[in-house]
Amino acid sequence: MSISSRIEYVQTNDLLDEPVPVSRAPSPGLGTRRRIAGAVLAAVGLPLLTLLLDSTRGTLSLEGQVLLYLLAVVVVGLVGGVAVSVPTAVAAALLINYFFVEPLHTLHIAQGDQALSLAIFVVVAAVVSGAVEIAARRARAAEQAGSEAETLSALAGGAGLDDTETLRGVLDRALESFNMESVVLKARQRETGDWVNVERAGWGPPGAEAPLQFDVPINANLRLIGRGPALYAEDQRVLLAFAAAAETAYEGRVLGERAREGRELANVDRQRTALLAAVGHDLRTPLAGIKAAVSTLRQTDVRWSDAEREELLAAIEQSSDRLEAIVANLLDASRLQAGMVSVMAEPIALDEVIGAAVLGVAGADERVEVDVPESLPLVQADAGLLERVLVNLLDNAVRYGGDGEVQVTAWAGAESAKLEVVDHGPGVTAEQRERLFAPFQQLGDHSTVSGVGLGLTVARGFVEAMGGALVADGSSGGGLTMRLRLPLAKDGAAAPRHS
Repeated sequence: MSISSRIEYVQTNDLLDEPVPVSRAPSPGLGTRRRIAGAVLAAVGLPLLTLLLDSTRGTLSLEGQVLLYLLAVVVVGLVGGVAVSVPTAVAAALLINYFFVEPLHTLHIAQGDQALSLAIFVVVAAVVSGAVEIAARRARAAEQAGSEAETLSALAGGAGLDDTETLRGVLDRALESFNMESVVLKARQRETGDWVNVERAGWGPPGAEAPLQFDVPINANLRLIGRGPALYAEDQRVLLAFAAAAETAYEGRVLGERAREGRELANVDRQRTALLAAVGHDLRTPLAGIKAAVSTLRQTDVRWSDAEREELLAAIEQSSDRLEAIVANLLDASRLQAGMVSVMAEPIALDEVIGAAVLGVAGADERVEVDVPESLPLVQADAGLLERVLVNLLDNAVRYGGDGEVQVTAWAGAESAKLEVVDHGPGVTAEQRERLFAPFQQLGDHSTVSGVGLGLTVARGFVEAMGGALVADGSSGGGLTMRLRLPLAKDGAAAPRHS
Protein backbone atom coordinates (compact mmCIF):
# COMPACT_ATOMS: atom_id res chain seq x y z
CA MET A 1 0.00 0.00 0.00
CA SER A 2 1.35 3.42 -0.94
CA ILE A 3 2.11 6.08 1.64
CA SER A 4 0.71 9.51 0.77
CA SER A 5 2.86 11.67 3.04
CA ARG A 6 6.27 12.71 1.72
CA ILE A 7 9.73 14.07 2.79
CA GLU A 8 12.00 15.96 0.43
CA TYR A 9 15.77 15.66 1.01
CA VAL A 10 18.97 16.63 -0.72
CA GLN A 11 22.43 15.09 -0.47
CA THR A 12 24.52 16.31 2.44
CA ASN A 13 28.25 16.99 2.27
CA ASP A 14 29.07 15.01 5.39
CA LEU A 15 27.64 11.51 5.32
CA LEU A 16 27.47 11.44 9.09
CA ASP A 17 25.05 14.38 9.18
CA GLU A 18 21.31 14.00 9.22
CA PRO A 19 19.44 14.63 5.94
CA VAL A 20 18.43 18.27 5.52
CA PRO A 21 14.91 19.26 4.30
CA VAL A 22 15.19 21.63 1.36
CA SER A 23 11.81 23.27 1.93
CA ARG A 24 8.90 23.31 4.28
CA ALA A 25 6.81 20.21 3.85
CA PRO A 26 3.63 20.84 1.88
CA SER A 27 0.34 20.47 3.67
CA PRO A 28 -1.65 17.32 3.06
CA GLY A 29 -4.34 19.24 1.13
CA LEU A 30 -5.74 18.69 -2.31
CA GLY A 31 -3.28 18.68 -5.16
CA THR A 32 -2.97 21.19 -7.96
CA ARG A 33 -4.76 18.92 -10.40
CA ARG A 34 -7.79 18.72 -8.13
CA ARG A 35 -7.94 22.52 -7.84
CA ILE A 36 -7.67 22.96 -11.59
CA ALA A 37 -10.42 20.38 -12.11
CA GLY A 38 -12.64 22.22 -9.62
CA ALA A 39 -12.05 25.56 -11.35
CA VAL A 40 -12.93 24.05 -14.74
CA LEU A 41 -16.07 22.50 -13.28
CA ALA A 42 -17.10 25.87 -11.85
CA ALA A 43 -16.38 27.72 -15.11
CA VAL A 44 -18.50 25.26 -17.08
CA GLY A 45 -21.16 24.29 -14.55
CA LEU A 46 -22.30 27.74 -13.35
CA PRO A 47 -23.10 29.11 -16.85
CA LEU A 48 -24.92 25.91 -17.79
CA LEU A 49 -26.95 25.99 -14.57
CA THR A 50 -27.79 29.69 -15.16
CA LEU A 51 -28.97 29.00 -18.72
CA LEU A 52 -31.10 26.10 -17.50
CA LEU A 53 -32.78 28.11 -14.73
CA ASP A 54 -33.26 31.16 -16.97
CA SER A 55 -34.98 29.04 -19.62
CA THR A 56 -37.35 27.59 -17.01
CA ARG A 57 -38.06 30.89 -15.30
CA GLY A 58 -41.31 30.86 -13.33
CA THR A 59 -41.32 27.13 -12.62
CA LEU A 60 -39.03 27.37 -9.58
CA SER A 61 -38.99 29.84 -6.72
CA LEU A 62 -35.97 32.01 -5.89
CA GLU A 63 -35.27 29.86 -2.84
CA GLY A 64 -35.16 26.72 -4.99
CA GLN A 65 -32.81 28.42 -7.43
CA VAL A 66 -30.50 29.44 -4.59
CA LEU A 67 -30.41 25.88 -3.28
CA LEU A 68 -29.41 24.57 -6.72
CA TYR A 69 -26.56 27.08 -6.85
CA LEU A 70 -25.54 26.01 -3.34
CA LEU A 71 -25.45 22.38 -4.50
CA ALA A 72 -23.26 23.37 -7.43
CA VAL A 73 -20.85 25.20 -5.12
CA VAL A 74 -20.63 22.19 -2.77
CA VAL A 75 -19.84 19.88 -5.72
CA VAL A 76 -17.08 22.26 -6.83
CA GLY A 77 -15.77 22.25 -3.25
CA LEU A 78 -15.65 18.45 -3.21
CA VAL A 79 -13.51 18.46 -6.33
CA GLY A 80 -11.32 21.54 -5.91
CA GLY A 81 -11.47 22.37 -2.21
CA VAL A 82 -12.31 25.55 -0.36
CA ALA A 83 -9.80 27.65 -2.33
CA VAL A 84 -11.95 27.12 -5.43
CA SER A 85 -15.38 26.93 -3.81
CA VAL A 86 -15.24 30.41 -2.18
CA PRO A 87 -14.73 32.29 -5.51
CA THR A 88 -17.35 29.99 -7.00
CA ALA A 89 -19.82 30.97 -4.26
CA VAL A 90 -19.19 34.69 -4.92
CA ALA A 91 -19.68 34.14 -8.67
CA ALA A 92 -22.90 32.22 -7.98
CA ALA A 93 -24.23 35.06 -5.79
CA LEU A 94 -23.55 37.59 -8.57
CA LEU A 95 -25.31 35.38 -11.13
CA ILE A 96 -28.34 35.01 -8.85
CA ASN A 97 -28.46 38.76 -8.33
CA TYR A 98 -28.08 39.57 -12.02
CA PHE A 99 -30.52 37.04 -13.45
CA PHE A 100 -33.09 36.28 -10.76
CA VAL A 101 -33.30 39.20 -8.28
CA GLU A 102 -35.41 42.31 -9.09
CA PRO A 103 -34.49 44.49 -10.88
CA LEU A 104 -33.27 41.91 -13.39
CA HIS A 105 -30.02 42.18 -15.38
CA THR A 106 -28.47 44.60 -12.94
CA LEU A 107 -26.40 44.19 -9.82
CA HIS A 108 -28.69 46.55 -7.90
CA ILE A 109 -30.68 44.96 -5.07
CA ALA A 110 -34.05 46.55 -4.37
CA GLN A 111 -34.69 44.85 -1.02
CA GLY A 112 -32.24 44.72 1.85
CA ASP A 113 -33.20 41.21 2.96
CA GLN A 114 -32.24 39.89 -0.46
CA ALA A 115 -28.73 41.32 -0.07
CA LEU A 116 -28.51 39.65 3.35
CA SER A 117 -29.68 36.36 1.84
CA LEU A 118 -27.00 36.48 -0.82
CA ALA A 119 -24.32 37.23 1.79
CA ILE A 120 -25.52 34.32 3.92
CA PHE A 121 -25.45 32.14 0.79
CA VAL A 122 -21.78 32.92 0.25
CA VAL A 123 -20.92 32.26 3.90
CA VAL A 124 -22.85 28.97 4.02
CA ALA A 125 -21.29 27.80 0.76
CA ALA A 126 -17.80 28.58 2.09
CA VAL A 127 -18.46 26.86 5.43
CA VAL A 128 -19.88 23.72 3.80
CA SER A 129 -16.99 23.55 1.33
CA GLY A 130 -14.46 23.99 4.13
CA ALA A 131 -16.08 21.24 6.17
CA VAL A 132 -16.00 18.91 3.17
CA GLU A 133 -12.30 19.59 2.58
CA ILE A 134 -11.44 19.09 6.27
CA ALA A 135 -13.23 15.74 6.24
CA ALA A 136 -11.33 14.71 3.11
CA ARG A 137 -8.02 15.72 4.71
CA ARG A 138 -8.79 13.75 7.84
CA ALA A 139 -9.69 10.70 5.79
CA ARG A 140 -6.41 10.97 3.91
CA ALA A 141 -4.49 11.48 7.14
CA ALA A 142 -6.10 8.37 8.64
CA GLU A 143 -5.24 6.35 5.53
CA GLN A 144 -1.68 7.69 5.69
CA ALA A 145 -1.33 6.79 9.36
CA GLY A 146 -2.63 3.28 8.78
CA SER A 147 -0.31 2.78 5.82
CA GLU A 148 2.67 4.14 7.78
CA ALA A 149 1.91 1.87 10.73
CA GLU A 150 1.61 -1.14 8.41
CA THR A 151 4.93 -0.38 6.72
CA LEU A 152 6.78 0.22 10.00
CA SER A 153 5.35 -3.00 11.42
CA ALA A 154 6.40 -4.93 8.32
CA LEU A 155 9.93 -3.54 8.46
CA ALA A 156 10.23 -4.22 12.19
CA GLY A 157 8.79 -7.71 12.17
CA GLY A 158 9.59 -8.91 8.66
CA ALA A 159 5.91 -9.57 7.84
CA GLY A 160 4.30 -8.41 4.62
CA LEU A 161 7.53 -7.91 2.71
CA ASP A 162 8.22 -9.90 -0.40
CA ASP A 163 11.50 -11.72 0.21
CA THR A 164 12.35 -9.67 3.32
CA GLU A 165 15.61 -11.50 3.89
CA THR A 166 17.09 -10.01 0.73
CA LEU A 167 18.25 -6.48 0.08
CA ARG A 168 16.31 -6.37 -3.17
CA GLY A 169 13.09 -7.13 -1.30
CA VAL A 170 13.61 -4.09 0.99
CA LEU A 171 14.34 -1.75 -1.92
CA ASP A 172 11.36 -3.02 -3.90
CA ARG A 173 9.09 -2.27 -0.95
CA ALA A 174 10.60 1.22 -0.54
CA LEU A 175 10.06 1.86 -4.27
CA GLU A 176 6.40 0.89 -3.96
CA SER A 177 5.76 2.70 -0.68
CA PHE A 178 7.19 6.06 -1.76
CA ASN A 179 6.14 5.73 -5.42
CA MET A 180 9.74 6.35 -6.48
CA GLU A 181 11.22 5.95 -9.93
CA SER A 182 14.30 4.27 -8.47
CA VAL A 183 15.78 3.45 -5.06
CA VAL A 184 19.49 2.62 -4.85
CA LEU A 185 21.75 1.46 -2.02
CA LYS A 186 25.34 2.65 -2.51
CA ALA A 187 28.45 1.44 -0.70
CA ARG A 188 31.87 3.04 -0.45
CA GLN A 189 34.75 0.99 -1.81
CA ARG A 190 37.52 0.59 0.72
CA GLU A 191 40.32 0.72 -1.84
CA THR A 192 39.32 3.82 -3.83
CA GLY A 193 36.67 5.50 -1.70
CA ASP A 194 34.31 5.58 -4.71
CA TRP A 195 30.59 4.96 -4.29
CA VAL A 196 29.20 1.96 -6.19
CA ASN A 197 25.68 0.58 -6.52
CA VAL A 198 25.12 -2.43 -4.29
CA GLU A 199 21.49 -3.01 -5.27
CA ARG A 200 18.86 -1.11 -7.25
CA ALA A 201 15.09 -1.21 -7.51
CA GLY A 202 13.47 0.58 -10.45
CA TRP A 203 15.22 2.43 -13.25
CA GLY A 204 15.35 5.85 -14.89
CA PRO A 205 16.65 6.65 -18.40
CA PRO A 206 20.21 8.02 -18.22
CA GLY A 207 20.21 11.79 -18.48
CA ALA A 208 16.47 12.00 -17.85
CA GLU A 209 16.16 10.56 -14.36
CA ALA A 210 13.57 11.86 -11.94
CA PRO A 211 14.79 14.53 -9.44
CA LEU A 212 16.81 13.40 -6.44
CA GLN A 213 14.42 13.41 -3.47
CA PHE A 214 16.38 11.80 -0.65
CA ASP A 215 19.96 10.76 0.06
CA VAL A 216 19.97 9.15 3.49
CA PRO A 217 23.42 8.48 5.01
CA ILE A 218 23.06 5.14 6.81
CA ASN A 219 26.64 5.04 8.03
CA ALA A 220 30.06 6.09 6.79
CA ASN A 221 30.00 3.44 4.06
CA LEU A 222 26.32 3.14 3.08
CA ARG A 223 23.70 5.54 1.74
CA LEU A 224 20.15 5.15 0.45
CA ILE A 225 19.18 7.28 -2.56
CA GLY A 226 15.74 7.75 -4.09
CA ARG A 227 14.53 9.53 -7.23
CA GLY A 228 10.91 10.34 -7.96
CA PRO A 229 8.10 12.63 -6.73
CA ALA A 230 8.58 14.96 -3.77
CA LEU A 231 8.28 13.51 -0.25
CA TYR A 232 6.48 14.91 2.79
CA ALA A 233 8.15 15.30 6.16
CA GLU A 234 5.71 12.89 7.78
CA ASP A 235 7.45 10.03 5.95
CA GLN A 236 10.74 10.53 7.79
CA ARG A 237 10.15 7.68 10.23
CA VAL A 238 9.26 5.30 7.42
CA LEU A 239 12.24 6.42 5.33
CA LEU A 240 14.67 5.92 8.20
CA ALA A 241 13.10 2.52 8.91
CA PHE A 242 13.73 1.52 5.31
CA ALA A 243 17.33 2.74 5.64
CA ALA A 244 17.83 0.59 8.76
CA ALA A 245 16.23 -2.42 7.06
CA ALA A 246 18.48 -1.93 4.02
CA GLU A 247 21.55 -1.81 6.28
CA THR A 248 20.50 -5.03 8.01
CA ALA A 249 19.82 -6.78 4.70
CA TYR A 250 23.15 -5.59 3.29
CA GLU A 251 25.03 -6.86 6.33
CA GLY A 252 23.19 -10.17 6.00
CA ARG A 253 24.20 -10.38 2.36
CA VAL A 254 27.85 -9.67 3.20
CA LEU A 255 27.84 -12.28 5.97
CA GLY A 256 26.17 -14.77 3.64
CA GLU A 257 28.77 -14.18 0.94
CA ARG A 258 31.57 -14.61 3.46
CA ALA A 259 29.97 -17.81 4.73
CA ARG A 260 29.70 -19.14 1.17
CA GLU A 261 33.31 -18.22 0.49
CA GLY A 262 34.30 -19.99 3.70
CA ARG A 263 32.37 -23.11 2.68
CA GLU A 264 33.92 -23.04 -0.77
CA LEU A 265 37.41 -22.68 0.68
CA ALA A 266 36.72 -25.50 3.12
CA ASN A 267 35.43 -27.67 0.29
CA VAL A 268 38.48 -26.88 -1.83
CA ASP A 269 40.71 -27.69 1.12
CA ARG A 270 38.93 -31.01 1.70
CA GLN A 271 39.23 -31.88 -1.98
CA ARG A 272 42.88 -30.91 -2.02
CA THR A 273 43.53 -33.06 1.05
CA ALA A 274 41.60 -35.96 -0.45
CA LEU A 275 43.42 -35.57 -3.77
CA LEU A 276 46.83 -35.57 -2.10
CA ALA A 277 45.91 -38.62 -0.04
CA ALA A 278 44.50 -40.46 -3.05
CA VAL A 279 47.33 -39.55 -5.36
CA GLY A 280 49.88 -40.35 -2.68
CA HIS A 281 48.53 -43.91 -2.48
CA ASP A 282 47.01 -44.66 -5.85
CA LEU A 283 49.76 -43.23 -8.03
CA ARG A 284 52.47 -44.76 -5.88
CA THR A 285 50.95 -48.26 -6.08
CA PRO A 286 51.15 -48.76 -9.89
CA LEU A 287 54.46 -46.94 -10.02
CA ALA A 288 55.83 -49.26 -7.35
CA GLY A 289 54.57 -52.27 -9.34
CA ILE A 290 56.20 -51.01 -12.53
CA LYS A 291 59.49 -50.29 -10.78
CA ALA A 292 59.55 -53.68 -9.04
CA ALA A 293 58.85 -55.56 -12.28
CA VAL A 294 61.44 -53.61 -14.24
CA SER A 295 64.05 -54.03 -11.51
CA THR A 296 63.37 -57.76 -11.44
CA LEU A 297 63.77 -58.08 -15.21
CA ARG A 298 67.07 -56.17 -15.11
CA GLN A 299 68.68 -58.57 -12.64
CA THR A 300 71.62 -60.21 -14.42
CA ASP A 301 72.28 -62.95 -11.91
CA VAL A 302 68.89 -64.60 -12.42
CA ARG A 303 67.68 -66.39 -15.52
CA TRP A 304 63.92 -65.93 -15.99
CA SER A 305 61.78 -68.35 -17.89
CA ASP A 306 59.59 -67.14 -20.73
CA ALA A 307 56.48 -67.60 -18.56
CA GLU A 308 58.00 -65.58 -15.72
CA ARG A 309 59.15 -62.87 -18.09
CA GLU A 310 55.67 -62.72 -19.63
CA GLU A 311 54.11 -62.44 -16.18
CA LEU A 312 56.38 -59.53 -15.24
CA LEU A 313 55.67 -57.74 -18.53
CA ALA A 314 51.94 -58.24 -17.98
CA ALA A 315 52.28 -56.73 -14.50
CA ILE A 316 54.06 -53.72 -16.02
CA GLU A 317 51.34 -53.33 -18.64
CA GLN A 318 48.53 -53.66 -16.08
CA SER A 319 50.12 -51.11 -13.75
CA SER A 320 50.70 -48.74 -16.67
CA ASP A 321 47.06 -49.05 -17.71
CA ARG A 322 45.93 -48.33 -14.15
CA LEU A 323 48.26 -45.35 -13.96
CA GLU A 324 46.96 -44.04 -17.29
CA ALA A 325 43.34 -44.40 -16.11
CA ILE A 326 44.04 -42.49 -12.90
CA VAL A 327 45.78 -39.64 -14.73
CA ALA A 328 42.99 -39.53 -17.34
CA ASN A 329 40.34 -39.20 -14.63
CA LEU A 330 42.30 -36.45 -12.92
CA LEU A 331 42.60 -34.54 -16.20
CA ASP A 332 38.92 -35.09 -17.04
CA ALA A 333 37.84 -33.89 -13.60
CA SER A 334 39.90 -30.73 -13.99
CA ARG A 335 38.34 -30.10 -17.43
CA LEU A 336 34.86 -30.48 -15.97
CA GLN A 337 35.62 -28.16 -13.08
CA ALA A 338 37.02 -25.54 -15.46
CA GLY A 339 34.04 -25.89 -17.83
CA MET A 340 36.34 -26.77 -20.73
CA VAL A 341 34.67 -29.98 -21.91
CA SER A 342 34.11 -29.85 -25.67
CA VAL A 343 31.17 -31.98 -26.87
CA MET A 344 31.03 -33.05 -30.53
CA ALA A 345 27.63 -34.74 -30.54
CA GLU A 346 26.61 -36.79 -33.55
CA PRO A 347 24.42 -39.83 -34.25
CA ILE A 348 26.27 -42.92 -33.04
CA ALA A 349 25.48 -46.60 -32.58
CA LEU A 350 25.32 -47.44 -28.90
CA ASP A 351 26.33 -51.10 -29.30
CA GLU A 352 29.59 -50.16 -31.04
CA VAL A 353 30.62 -47.76 -28.28
CA ILE A 354 29.77 -50.39 -25.64
CA GLY A 355 31.92 -52.95 -27.45
CA ALA A 356 34.88 -50.55 -27.54
CA ALA A 357 34.44 -49.76 -23.84
CA VAL A 358 34.42 -53.46 -22.90
CA LEU A 359 37.74 -53.93 -24.69
CA GLY A 360 39.17 -50.95 -22.79
CA VAL A 361 38.58 -52.42 -19.30
CA ALA A 362 40.91 -55.11 -18.03
CA GLY A 363 39.02 -58.34 -17.36
CA ALA A 364 35.72 -56.97 -18.68
CA ASP A 365 35.60 -59.23 -21.74
CA GLU A 366 35.39 -62.28 -19.44
CA ARG A 367 32.81 -60.91 -16.96
CA VAL A 368 30.61 -58.46 -18.87
CA GLU A 369 27.48 -59.75 -20.62
CA VAL A 370 26.15 -57.30 -23.21
CA ASP A 371 22.51 -57.39 -24.31
CA VAL A 372 22.17 -54.46 -26.72
CA PRO A 373 20.32 -55.08 -29.99
CA GLU A 374 21.88 -53.78 -33.18
CA SER A 375 18.46 -52.42 -34.18
CA LEU A 376 18.55 -49.92 -31.31
CA PRO A 377 18.03 -46.34 -32.60
CA LEU A 378 21.08 -44.13 -32.80
CA VAL A 379 21.82 -41.76 -29.94
CA GLN A 380 23.03 -38.15 -30.15
CA ALA A 381 26.33 -38.15 -28.25
CA ASP A 382 30.06 -37.63 -28.43
CA ALA A 383 31.57 -41.04 -29.15
CA GLY A 384 34.83 -40.32 -27.30
CA LEU A 385 33.17 -38.96 -24.18
CA LEU A 386 30.57 -41.74 -24.13
CA GLU A 387 33.29 -44.39 -24.37
CA ARG A 388 35.05 -42.76 -21.40
CA VAL A 389 31.76 -42.83 -19.48
CA LEU A 390 31.16 -46.51 -20.20
CA VAL A 391 34.78 -47.42 -19.40
CA ASN A 392 34.43 -45.81 -15.98
CA LEU A 393 31.07 -47.50 -15.32
CA LEU A 394 32.32 -50.91 -16.39
CA ASP A 395 35.60 -50.52 -14.49
CA ASN A 396 33.66 -49.59 -11.35
CA ALA A 397 31.36 -52.60 -11.77
CA VAL A 398 34.20 -55.05 -12.43
CA ARG A 399 36.35 -53.82 -9.56
CA TYR A 400 33.66 -53.37 -6.91
CA GLY A 401 30.91 -55.72 -8.13
CA GLY A 402 32.21 -58.94 -6.64
CA ASP A 403 32.99 -62.04 -8.71
CA GLY A 404 29.67 -62.31 -10.53
CA GLU A 405 28.77 -61.24 -14.03
CA VAL A 406 28.13 -57.64 -15.00
CA GLN A 407 25.10 -57.16 -17.26
CA VAL A 408 24.84 -54.30 -19.77
CA THR A 409 21.38 -53.82 -21.27
CA ALA A 410 19.88 -51.03 -23.37
CA TRP A 411 16.53 -50.13 -24.89
CA ALA A 412 14.90 -47.11 -26.51
CA GLY A 413 12.03 -44.91 -25.42
CA ALA A 414 10.13 -42.24 -27.33
CA GLU A 415 12.84 -39.58 -27.05
CA SER A 416 15.83 -41.23 -25.36
CA ALA A 417 17.78 -44.43 -25.02
CA LYS A 418 18.27 -46.07 -21.64
CA LEU A 419 21.28 -48.16 -20.63
CA GLU A 420 21.94 -50.09 -17.44
CA VAL A 421 25.19 -51.46 -16.03
CA VAL A 422 24.23 -54.00 -13.36
CA ASP A 423 26.53 -55.72 -10.89
CA HIS A 424 25.69 -58.03 -7.98
CA GLY A 425 28.35 -57.03 -5.51
CA PRO A 426 27.89 -55.63 -1.99
CA GLY A 427 26.33 -52.40 -3.32
CA VAL A 428 25.74 -49.31 -1.21
CA THR A 429 22.83 -47.99 0.84
CA ALA A 430 20.22 -45.69 -0.71
CA GLU A 431 21.58 -42.77 1.34
CA GLN A 432 25.10 -43.30 -0.04
CA ARG A 433 24.22 -43.62 -3.74
CA GLU A 434 24.34 -39.90 -4.51
CA ARG A 435 27.67 -39.61 -2.70
CA LEU A 436 29.16 -42.01 -5.26
CA PHE A 437 29.30 -39.13 -7.74
CA ALA A 438 31.14 -36.76 -5.41
CA PRO A 439 34.90 -36.42 -6.02
CA PHE A 440 37.28 -38.68 -4.08
CA GLN A 441 34.55 -40.95 -2.72
CA GLN A 442 35.27 -44.64 -2.08
CA LEU A 443 32.40 -46.04 -0.03
CA GLY A 444 32.73 -49.25 1.88
CA ASP A 445 35.83 -51.39 2.35
CA HIS A 446 37.77 -50.99 -0.87
CA SER A 447 41.22 -51.02 0.57
CA THR A 448 42.32 -53.74 -1.83
CA VAL A 449 41.59 -51.73 -4.96
CA SER A 450 43.03 -48.50 -6.21
CA GLY A 451 41.50 -45.34 -7.62
CA VAL A 452 41.16 -41.73 -6.65
CA GLY A 453 37.37 -41.84 -6.58
CA LEU A 454 36.86 -39.71 -9.69
CA GLY A 455 35.52 -42.26 -12.19
CA LEU A 456 31.83 -41.77 -11.46
CA THR A 457 32.28 -38.02 -11.01
CA VAL A 458 33.76 -37.79 -14.51
CA ALA A 459 31.10 -40.13 -15.92
CA ARG A 460 28.20 -38.03 -14.67
CA GLY A 461 29.86 -34.80 -15.79
CA PHE A 462 30.38 -36.10 -19.34
CA VAL A 463 26.82 -37.49 -19.54
CA GLU A 464 25.27 -34.20 -18.41
CA ALA A 465 27.49 -32.32 -20.90
CA MET A 466 25.92 -34.49 -23.65
CA GLY A 467 22.38 -33.70 -22.46
CA GLY A 468 21.79 -36.96 -20.63
CA ALA A 469 21.53 -38.17 -17.04
CA LEU A 470 23.27 -40.76 -14.85
CA VAL A 471 21.93 -42.09 -11.53
CA ALA A 472 22.73 -44.97 -9.19
CA ASP A 473 20.15 -47.52 -8.08
CA GLY A 474 20.02 -50.88 -6.37
CA SER A 475 20.13 -54.19 -8.24
CA SER A 476 17.64 -57.00 -7.89
CA GLY A 477 19.21 -59.53 -5.55
CA GLY A 478 21.78 -57.02 -4.30
CA GLY A 479 24.44 -54.93 -5.94
CA LEU A 480 24.49 -51.65 -7.79
CA THR A 481 22.83 -50.53 -11.04
CA MET A 482 24.01 -47.50 -12.98
CA ARG A 483 21.18 -46.08 -15.11
CA LEU A 484 22.21 -43.95 -18.07
CA ARG A 485 19.88 -41.92 -20.31
CA LEU A 486 20.91 -40.30 -23.61
CA PRO A 487 18.84 -38.40 -26.20
CA LEU A 488 18.03 -40.18 -29.45
CA ALA A 489 19.42 -38.81 -32.70
CA LYS A 490 17.00 -36.38 -34.33
CA ASP A 491 14.97 -37.10 -37.48
CA GLY A 492 15.95 -40.74 -37.48
CA ALA A 493 19.51 -39.90 -38.49
CA ALA A 494 21.76 -42.84 -39.20
CA ALA A 495 25.43 -43.33 -38.53
CA PRO A 496 27.78 -45.70 -40.32
CA ARG A 497 28.44 -49.00 -38.52
CA HIS A 498 31.90 -50.51 -38.57
CA SER A 499 32.24 -54.19 -39.36
